[in-house]
Amino acid sequence: MRRLFALTGLLLLTACGGSNTAAVCDRGYWDGTVGTCVPEGWVVLDRAQLDQKGMPPEVVVAFQSETPVSGQFVTVTVTREAMNQPLSSPDYSDASIASVAGLPGYDEQDRQAVTVDGEDVDIHIYNAQPSPDQPESRFYQLSAVANSAGYSFTAATPVSVPDAVEAQVLSMLNSVTFVQDGDAVGE
Repeated sequence: MRRLFALTGLLLLTACGGSNTAAVCDRGYWDGTVGTCVPEGWVVLDRAQLDQKGMPPEVVVAFQSETPVSGQFVTVTVTREAMNQPLSSPDYSDASIASVAGLPGYDEQDRQAVTVDGEDVDIHIYNAQPSPDQPESRFYQLSAVANSAGYSFTAATPVSVPDAVEAQVLSMLNSVTFVQDGDAVGE
């Protein structure tokens, strides 16, 4: 249920406002726990901004494109979930995929293998319409475990997304880390 609430919040956040295209990492992001690459033209929404938008406390940070696509500002949210029992990143990734498979209009588009800090997980790409008052969207989701918590990076885009925007989203998801490498700097 938390995942559905977070996805609905993500849709509201985005509504407010196979690719060969390579995205360039403009700068690194590191907040002491979560790190990723931030492409040029994207901004970081901190906790105070998320509070103003009514996002649940499970959302710890969000990254938003400054350029709208079909009237939506593509957003990648990062949620943190307390875990009742220890899970590996691959197991948490599989559980995350299973948890969204029941969403209204769920249609898996692709899975892409990626390694996060030495553990293999999937970028899960699917279409769904979690809220009847919002259009069907495409989601890109990567879930992994760090510091005894589960983290999900979820992007919501229009169903038809330009190759350049998809490349930016995939660049962020392929750059997820929970280990500071010295290059990433918090905003």
